[in-house]
Amino acid sequence: MIWVLDASVAVRWFLEDESHPNADAVLQRLIDVPKSFAVPELFSFEVYAVLCRAHPSGHAAFVEGIIPILDGGIFRQPMTKGLATRAHQFVEKGLTGYDACYAALASELKGTWLTFDRQAHGILSGQAISHDLTMALPRGWSGA
Repeated sequence: MIWVLDASVAVRWFLEDESHPNADAVLQRLIDVPKSFAVPELFSFEVYAVLCRAHPSGHAAFVEGIIPILDGGIFRQPMTKGLATRAHQFVEKGLTGYDACYAALASELKGTWLTFDRQAHGILSGQAISHDLTMALPRGWSGA
C-alpha cells in the first residue's frame, strides 16, 4: 500500500497545539518504511509555509525535520500534465486545487491519501482514496 501524506499530518509533528497520536503513528511508519509513502511536490511548500507562520523556529524545524524525510526515500511526485488532468477531475468534485493534487496522486498510485481534512475526505467518500486520521488510523495499520 502506498500512503499519500498530506501536509496536515506533517505539521502536527511540529506544532504542540496541533499534535495528534495518529500523526505520530504515521511519522513512525514513515521512518520505518519510507518507500511506502508519497507526496506531491507541493507538500514541501505547504509544510514550509505553515511552519514559518506558526512555529517559533519554522525554518529550522523544516530543515531539520522535513528535509531528512524528503531525502529519506519517500516518493516525491512533480506536477505533470497527467497529474494535473487527474487533479482537475477532483477539483470538479469540489476539492481545492491543493487537495485535488493529493487525491490525484493517491488515485494514480492506487494508494490512500492520509489527511486530517474531514471536509476533503467527505467530498471523496465512497471512492476509497482518502482516509480521515481525526478518528482512527487506517484498518490494519498496526500490522506494518
